[in-house]
Amino acid sequence: MDYFKESLKLHKQLKGKIEIKSKVQLKTKEDLSLAYTPGVAEPCREIAKHPETVYDYTQKANTIAIVTDGSAVLGLGNIGAEASLPVMEGKSVLFKEFGNINCIPICIKTQDTQEIIQIVKNIAPAFGGINLEDISGPRCFEIEDALQDIGIPVFHDDQHGTAIVILAALINAAKVVGKRLEDLKITIFGAGAAGIATAKLLLCINHDRNLCTAVKEIILIDSVGPIHWERKNLTGIKQYIAEHTNRSNLKTIEQAVKGADVLIGVSQPGAITEAMIKQMAAKPIVLALANPTPEIMPDVAKKAGAYIMGTGRSDFPNQINNVLAFPGIFKGALDAGATQITPGMKIAAAYALADCIERPSQEKIVPYALEKGVADKVAAAVQAQAEKEGVTRFS
Repeated sequence: MDYFKESLKLHKQLKGKIEIKSKVQLKTKEDLSLAYTPGVAEPCREIAKHPETVYDYTQKANTIAIVTDGSAVLGLGNIGAEASLPVMEGKSVLFKEFGNINCIPICIKTQDTQEIIQIVKNIAPAFGGINLEDISGPRCFEIEDALQDIGIPVFHDDQHGTAIVILAALINAAKVVGKRLEDLKITIFGAGAAGIATAKLLLCINHDRNLCTAVKEIILIDSVGPIHWERKNLTGIKQYIAEHTNRSNLKTIEQAVKGADVLIGVSQPGAITEAMIKQMAAKPIVLALANPTPEIMPDVAKKAGAYIMGTGRSDFPNQINNVLAFPGIFKGALDAGATQITPGMKIAAAYALADCIERPSQEKIVPYALEKGVADKVAAAVQAQAEKEGVTRFS
C-alpha cells in the first residue's frame, strides 16, 4: 500500500480526523433551557464563587490542549502551524483511543518563545493539561520550564515521552543481556529535545535518586561530535549537558562508541554504522529511532552483531513509540488532579511500562504500541506517585 497516497485520500474524504460531539440532546425547550440559557447561568455562578468547581461542571477535568508552533514536526521540520494540524489531530485520536482523553489541537502562528508562553497561560483555564508538541529546541526547554507553575500539568512529549519509553526499554533490555542498568555505558546520537531529555532521565539529573537508577556513563553526540567539557562555544542546554555527561571527556565518535553497551539514535539515517556496532561491548543494544528511516536498518545492525534491536517503526520488533507513554501519563495526572508532571511521575511511568512485559526477550522489550491495557497500568502508577508526592489539587 502507498501510505502517503492513501493517507492523503483519507484526510480529504474525512475533512480531518476529529470532531466535537455533544453529551446532551436538544429535543425540547427543557433540554435547551438546561444546557444553555437560562439554566447554564447557575454553573457559571458556582464556578465564579468557587473556581475549583470548574472541574465538576465542565470538560476541564478530562480535556487537554495539544499545543504546537509547527517548528519541529515529525521528520518534516519547520512546516508551520497550518501544516502541523494533521499531526495534532492524529495525536488527539491516540489520546482518545488509549487514554479516553479529549483533546483540542492548538496550532499557534508564532514561534516567539515568550508569546507562546503567554498564549498557553491565557488558554489554561479551559484545559486540565497541556501537551506541548513538535516545538524546536532549545525553545522547547524554555517554554516547558516557564509553564510549570500554571496549576495544570504541562508536558513536552517529544522530550519526556521518548525518554520514558527508552528507559522502559533499557530496563528490560538490561535484563535480557544480563547487565545491570547502573553499569551501562550509553552513547546517544542526537542532542535535540529527545536526546537531552533521555540523558537527563538516565542519569537521574534533577530526579530523586531513591526512585531513579542512574546509568554509569552517557555521551551525547551532536553534528560536531561528542559533547565534552573542553568544547568551545557551547551555550545554554549543551553547556549544561557538557557539565553532567561524558565524565571521561571523550572527544571522538570512535571513543564514544568503543565499549558502549547501548547506542541510541534520535538523529538521522546513517548516523550509526556496522563498524560502530562491532566496536561495542558484548551483547550490544541498539535503538535506532529516526523515522521513517532509522539510523541503521535492523537487518544490517543484527548482521553487525546487535543483540537487541529497536526502532521507531511498527513493522519491526521493539517499536519505541511515545504512544506507550503519553496517554497513560496524562490519564494518571488527570485522575489524580495533578498540578504538574514531576520527575518521579515520569520514572513511575517508565517502570510501569517495563513491568507490562513479564518475560522480556530479544524481540520484545516493550509492549506493542496498540496493546490494550498499557495506558491503564501506566496511569495507575502515575496517579499513585502524584498522590504520594502531594502534587494534586486535592492535597
